[in-house]
Amino acid sequence: MPASQRRTPLDPMSIPGALQEMVPNSSFRAVTPSDTYPIKGGPARALYVGGTGDVAALNENGVAVIFTAVPAGAVLPIVTPRVNATGTTATNLIAL
Repeated sequence: MPASQRRTPLDPMSIPGALQEMVPNSSFRAVTPSDTYPIKGGPARALYVGGTGDVAALNENGVAVIFTAVPAGAVLPIVTPRVNATGTTATNLIAL
């Protein structure tokens, strides 16, 4: 393929504003729910729930909101800095 037709990997940070939310995330990491410590590596742009249960995630105002009966395999399309241990019964959480 000629060099002029080759594509370079997309840098998500080069995309302006709200469009960044549509770019797939390569920074996925396990989440350990905690009532005091934020998610390692910065806020999650979404949460994958591996095991059914409730998820207590902080919203932009720092208030914990509980998503009840989240099924295994679901992806919550939320931005959150922390998942609280109190109120979270879901397991195998992964920050996206």
